[in-house]
Amino acid sequence: MSARLSRCLRPVLLIFASLLLLSCTRLDLAYRNLDVLVPWSLGDYLDMNRQQKTWLGDRLKQQLSWHCKTQLPGYLTWLDGIRQMVASNQVTDQQLQDRTVEARQAVARVAEQITPSAAQLLRGMDDEQVREMRQNFAKDIEERQAKYVKTPLTRQIEERGARMEKRLSPWFGGLSPEQKARVASWSAQLGEQNRAWIANRAHWQAEFSTLMDQRHQDDFEPRLGRLLKERERFWTPEYRAAFANTEAQLRSLLVDLMAQSSAEQRQQLDQRLGKVRQDFSELKCLKS
Repeated sequence: MSARLSRCLRPVLLIFASLLLLSCTRLDLAYRNLDVLVPWSLGDYLDMNRQQKTWLGDRLKQQLSWHCKTQLPGYLTWLDGIRQMVASNQVTDQQLQDRTVEARQAVARVAEQITPSAAQLLRGMDDEQVREMRQNFAKDIEERQAKYVKTPLTRQIEERGARMEKRLSPWFGGLSPEQKARVASWSAQLGEQNRAWIANRAHWQAEFSTLMDQRHQDDFEPRLGRLLKERERFWTPEYRAAFANTEAQLRSLLVDLMAQSSAEQRQQLDQRLGKVRQDFSELKCLKS
């Protein structure tokens, strides 16, 4: 799976923000990669053999069928609500909080469904695969620290703002000077959040590695379920505080950008959201 496809459906702080910020439009392609619902895409770190890949492919087809038939219809209704918010230009902090709760509930339902298959797959990993996974985890953290932490804070802020502008532009059709200034302010307010984010990532990976050492124990599946479905339980205190701030700052940014938006920008945004809805509605499971 490509990194680009992984990003298309990966849960983020706000799924509404995802729809605005992510650059994927062919969601029907990304939708087939259900493993992105596992934190930080374990497929990037586990080197599976042919038999394991075949087994996983069969299971993913089953999970996709379940998800497409039982969960996707609700997403269409959810998207219609988002489009109504945009059309009426009534995007508020409380509305975004409400939509976030709904999105997290949807993710939790999927995590519940895929946990048994994930447990069965992970139990079958041999010691060499687990060792390589640990090496890949370590490399992942090292690379992210070099890119996001071991650079001057001013550069981190500039690059964060540039990434946000790039993600927003296709949805808004380009940002005004006022909106660009608001993005720059948002990035500055997040400060050194990168440090807490990567430290928490390393913490989760360590918890997962410890669990993999005990993958043949009877309680492996329920413990894996907690690790996947109740991620907040495993956050570091620093990341818990940083995450709350990040969510609040992102909601504030989206509210302000919508308040500053032109009629043309709102039309562009509605058209892009409409395309997302169309991609979902054209999936074969909804026509069977």
